[in-house]
Amino acid sequence: MTAVQHDHHDLSIPRDEGRTRTSRKTWGDLPTGPRRAALLVLLVVIWQVYVSVSGVSSLLISSPVDVGKALFTGFTDGRLFESTLLTLRILLTSMVIGMVIAAVMTTLATWTRIGEDILVLLTSILNPLPSIAILPLAILWFGLNTTALTVVIANAVVWPIAINVSMGFRTVNPTLLAVGRNIGLSGWRLVRDVLVPAALPHTISGLTTGWAFGWRTIIAAELVFGVAGGKGGLGYYINDARYFLRTPEIFAGLVTIALIGIALDLLFSVVEKRTVVRWGMKSGT
Repeated sequence: MTAVQHDHHDLSIPRDEGRTRTSRKTWGDLPTGPRRAALLVLLVVIWQVYVSVSGVSSLLISSPVDVGKALFTGFTDGRLFESTLLTLRILLTSMVIGMVIAAVMTTLATWTRIGEDILVLLTSILNPLPSIAILPLAILWFGLNTTALTVVIANAVVWPIAINVSMGFRTVNPTLLAVGRNIGLSGWRLVRDVLVPAALPHTISGLTTGWAFGWRTIIAAELVFGVAGGKGGLGYYINDARYFLRTPEIFAGLVTIALIGIALDLLFSVVEKRTVVRWGMKSGT
C-alpha cells in the first residue's frame, strides 16, 4: 500500500511541472496592440538615447523631445494641423474617384470580354508606371493646383484596387456562381449579391495597397512640386521646414505621416476582423 502511494506521488510531480510549463506566457501570447505599442516605445527610447549619447548635431537629427514640442506647436498654431487636413482631404477625394473607376472597370471586365481586355491592357501599361512621373503632364493639362494632384493620386489608387478586385472575382467559388445563376441572378445583381461579398478579402487588400500608393504619391508630389493649393499640404510643410533648416518640424511632419499610417492600418485591420475574419473567409492573426 505504501509503495502504491509512493508511485502515485512520483507520477503527480511531472503533471504539475507540465501544467506550469504550458501556462507560461510568451511574447506571441500578448495582444497585438500592446506588443506593437511596446516596440514603438522601445524605438523612441533608442532614438532618444542615440541623440543624447552620440552628440549628433541637432541640425541633422532632432530628439524625440524636440519633435514632440514641434508637433505640439504645429497642431496648436494650426500650421501642421491644416497641412495634414489638406493632404488627407485630397487623398480621400482621390481614393473615392479611384474606387469608383476601379469598380466600373472590374464590373465591365466581369460582364464582357472586351471589358476584360481593356482592364488587362490598361493595367499592364499604367500600373508599373510611377504615378509621380505623370504629374508634370497633369500640371500642363490642369495647372499647378489640387486638380492635377487629384488626377495623379487617383491614377495611383485605381490600378491596385482594380487588380485585387478582379482577382477576387476570378477566384470566386464556381459553386457560388452556379447557385446565383440558378436562382435567377445575372448582370449587376450577380456582381452585387455574389461576386462583391465573395471577393471582399481581395477588395480590402486592394484598398490597403491603393491608399499606400496614393499616400506615397501625394507626399512625393508635394515635396517635389508643392502642388496642394495655396496653403500647402504635409509634403509642402516638410519641404518648407527643410528650406529654413527647422529640423524638428521636418521630423514632426514625418512622425505625423507615420502616425496616420499606423492609424489607417489599424482601421483596415478592424474592418477586416469584423468582416472577412468574423465570417470565416480568412483566418485571424
